[in-house]
Amino acid sequence: MPTSLTVRAAPAILLLALLLVWHVACTALAIPDFLFPSPLAVWHAGVEAFDPIMMHAQQTLLTTLGGFALAVVVGLLLGIAVGISPLVYRACYPLMVGFNSIPKVAFVPVLVVWFGIGTMPAIITAFLISFFPIVVNVATGLSTLEPELEDVLRSLGASRLDILRKVAIPRALPYFFASLKVSITLAFVGSVIAETVASNLGIGYLMMSASSTMNMALVFAGLAVIGAMGVVMYAVFSQAEQRFTAWAHRGAHTP
Repeated sequence: MPTSLTVRAAPAILLLALLLVWHVACTALAIPDFLFPSPLAVWHAGVEAFDPIMMHAQQTLLTTLGGFALAVVVGLLLGIAVGISPLVYRACYPLMVGFNSIPKVAFVPVLVVWFGIGTMPAIITAFLISFFPIVVNVATGLSTLEPELEDVLRSLGASRLDILRKVAIPRALPYFFASLKVSITLAFVGSVIAETVASNLGIGYLMMSASSTMNMALVFAGLAVIGAMGVVMYAVFSQAEQRFTAWAHRGAHTP
């Protein structure tokens, strides 16, 4: 059985192993940096452009959090409505599935026409790409309340609102926090997509500018920063999930 120290160190060990393989492959095959930079080249590019990267990363983070916050509010309210009302489910769910099937990059030119180039298209794109998992998970958590339990609560005098507030919503919390971990990573995708097309700030804009000059090391440095921010935000919501829904896991591993 692996020790707790080994389990905690496993991500860092795997990351170092992947970086080593990456570096050895680039060195052995003599791949030029403008095609596929080595980890050392990416590191040097990140150090040299540290201040611009941090400026653009801050913009991307704020944009992502803005779109994500909007997705949480809309997704939670819509998920509750879909989960408790068969009428709303039948009316809205097919439309939401169809809407979610449309590539969100297709909305960016429309958003540019409506709001111009800047932060707003990125916020809206982050919202559009991240609210659907919240709706689905919240609705699933509410709709899986056992009918027998609901019948017992009604026989004890509980109203529909009481059942929703005191039983259904608490039972849906694990689904809700699971959706947050998925949605925050999707929100980064939406922000960067919009920034590559309709912004003059953000990691997406930085990567497009770097790729236009064949500075692939800086492009990969931007990718690394996005990945790091995604991992940090995922960890934040994972900790929140363990704090508020520990009762649902009973000591089991939470991804």
